[in-house]
Amino acid sequence: MPLPFHRMAATSLALASLIVLSPTWAQGTPSASNPDIGTVSQDGKKDFSAAERLLLMSDQLKGLKPGSTLAYRYQHQGEGDEAFEDRARLTLSKRKNGSCCTASGEFLSGARRLQLPEVEQPVGNPVLLYFLERDIRQMNKITKGSASYFRKRIRMALYEAATLRDVQASYKGKPVAAQEIILTPFVNDPNEARFPQYVMRSYRFVLSEAVPGQVVSLQTLTPGARPDAAPLTDDQLTLEGASVPMLQAFTPVAIRTVQ
Repeated sequence: MPLPFHRMAATSLALASLIVLSPTWAQGTPSASNPDIGTVSQDGKKDFSAAERLLLMSDQLKGLKPGSTLAYRYQHQGEGDEAFEDRARLTLSKRKNGSCCTASGEFLSGARRLQLPEVEQPVGNPVLLYFLERDIRQMNKITKGSASYFRKRIRMALYEAATLRDVQASYKGKPVAAQEIILTPFVNDPNEARFPQYVMRSYRFVLSEAVPGQVVSLQTLTPGARPDAAPLTDDQLTLEGASVPMLQAFTPVAIRTVQ
């Protein structure tokens, strides 16, 4: 069963803590001596990858005020559902003590809508958590595979097998500098025989400090069985008013540590 949202948002920690320190996300990370995340360096400090710092540990909501709303468009095509377009929205409001901010989300609509908890005083953008949760629920539904296993592979790939590069996006008709993270968490997966259709599944995260909430686009893409075939799945969430270039060729990177 997918991890209930109330367990992931049980504290007032930043989104980075919700994902990085959640037992489900941290389970099975490369270092047994450090069950929370990453490895421990010689001076005893935790080691984080550049991709982790950018995606999970940056202050993505800085500068936003209570009453701010971030709107995103969601596009889906592929297995498990007919192609559709929908919306997601994140609203910031004052906390009970008057400080900023509590984040509440609306993610998709109708039968597809996810029930979301409020996130107290987030730093990272919770829309990332919502997007990944839907993705993992879909894989769990189709393959009957373990949601916690999918989470573990994504976390491990983010730590040791992420491709990070500069790209140019657009926001309100103007070019903005952005950074792109690409993961292929199921390449050389020892359990790939259980879900072979997802071996080449990639995750693309595009972020920019020039846009509100810093999340420009989030995408999961599963190619078809043949190079000329349509993607098996293509899900993309994009900030309203923003656009990103098409995904360029990249070299899939496998997780080095096999658990």
